[in-house]
Amino acid sequence: MIVRSSIAIALVLGLVLGLALPAGPAAADQDDPRLEALFARLKSAPSAPAAQAVEASIWQIWLQSDDNVIGLLMGQGINAMSRNDMRAALGKFDQIVKIAPNFAEGWNKRATVHYLLGNYPESLHDIEKTLNLEPRHFGALSGRGLVLLELDQLKGALTSFESALKIYPKAAGANHNAEALRREIQKHEI
Repeated sequence: MIVRSSIAIALVLGLVLGLALPAGPAAADQDDPRLEALFARLKSAPSAPAAQAVEASIWQIWLQSDDNVIGLLMGQGINAMSRNDMRAALGKFDQIVKIAPNFAEGWNKRATVHYLLGNYPESLHDIEKTLNLEPRHFGALSGRGLVLLELDQLKGALTSFESALKIYPKAAGANHNAEALRREIQKHEI
């Protein structure tokens, strides 16, 4: 069975980390210099728990902005998502991508909301924006896999999950989905 709720796991992680956003300015986002070492550690993590700790650090950096307004909007959008108020969340993330079009996590969060609302073309558009800004965004790559699954594009979904696994080999949802898709595709090719 393909786990289409993997995005929910990433959402919960994002919600927890989003509530821990710093109150003051923070020079962090997809260009943060700490990410290089974290991605190296993520790729070579010896166990799933070790990888999850690194993943949490990456998400925390991705969620931070050096703009207090963006930080406030991100927190409000995440809080709206936690209340399942996707329309309010979408409004906050719309504001973020207008104010800070080079902030990858604004696009990624909006892509997540579009996915949850069933707006798949819009989600794919925002995922591409995210990946243009942060090609290592394993959450966006997995999210693209989930969207493509919903659109019954199994080979494209598998490619997306495999791309995420090149960056984050211990990603449980991506691993599970990739294995299930390989079996499903093989079944159809026989």
